[in-house]
Amino acid sequence: MAQHAAQAEGLCLRYPDALGQHPQITQESALQMLLRATQLAQHTPFTWSYIDKPMEGQIFLIFQMPQLPFPIDGLIYQDREQRYSINAGGGREMEVSEVKFGFIPGVDSTAFRVRRRFRLSKGGHPQLVLIHYSRGQPAPIMPSLNQPVRNYPLRPVNEPAVYVMGEKQGQKVFPGAGGPGPGRAPPPVDRGPATEMGMGYGLPGMGMPGNPQALLAHQNNNMEVLEKRALRDRSASMGQRPAASARVEDDDSADESETISTRTLALTRYRRNHEYMNEVFMYAAFGNKNAVSPPPPYSIFKKEDLEEKFAKLTAEVEELKAKAAARGQPSSAVPNDLVDVSMEGPSLTDVVA
Repeated sequence: MAQHAAQAEGLCLRYPDALGQHPQITQESALQMLLRATQLAQHTPFTWSYIDKPMEGQIFLIFQMPQLPFPIDGLIYQDREQRYSINAGGGREMEVSEVKFGFIPGVDSTAFRVRRRFRLSKGGHPQLVLIHYSRGQPAPIMPSLNQPVRNYPLRPVNEPAVYVMGEKQGQKVFPGAGGPGPGRAPPPVDRGPATEMGMGYGLPGMGMPGNPQALLAHQNNNMEVLEKRALRDRSASMGQRPAASARVEDDDSADESETISTRTLALTRYRRNHEYMNEVFMYAAFGNKNAVSPPPPYSIFKKEDLEEKFAKLTAEVEELKAKAAARGQPSSAVPNDLVDVSMEGPSLTDVVA
């Protein structure tokens, strides 16, 4: 559970010294830094820390463990990360991951931050990652994404530093020096061979036995504790809600591990849903602004043809009007020689006469 908590909070093993400000960094410079970092990591312990709201030009060197994804850095990116490999010569191959349109929620007015990650996938230590933040082309910020990506304030970290490479790999370095005593911490502790370091590298809350027998006993003990806890939780849930077993719940998280905490699962789903929405609306909001506009719908007609048809229809209308007027004239004429005729017959005097 501590591993998933550290993953959600963004804890990572960082090189303790500042690496300076560099507005831009070339691939050759990144290669030289990674080669130098391989030597420095042999005798310099890495500290547990956060990468939070980095400024442009900052460089970080971290040791990324295989079981943990890349730590969150307090920025939100509106673009998908692009990954490619380049031939660095001498049998080396450097992997470059670049993501653009990043911004600090509530601080930046445009998404202009760019993050590049460099690591030697061949010919070096692939877990040493060089991170560089720079300024790129700005883009409008999507209002639905303008919210913090992690909870603040950040949890204080009091875990000791740890050697990640070399003969001292796995040794923890506690604050202070000298033997135990008032105000002093114990000296560096040898945690065994380097082959055991892949189990956690001193991840907060995760112990590291010193030999294979102790490691096996430690794992068995953890399994017993987990089994007892699962049995106790199952018994408590059955006692509190006897009728709940008859209800069939929707299994919408078949791809999620049951050991993931509720907070981590909610954060993962939240980021995944926003990635889906970003894929839907990204091209509509940030598409090609110089795209050629489609032709108007009436461009298929010619003005000369339309005028000719208009003149023809006008002539037909006038002809129909003239025929209608000629057909209406005889019916409207009234004869002038018509006189009134009495309905009564001729009078007697008219007959005698």
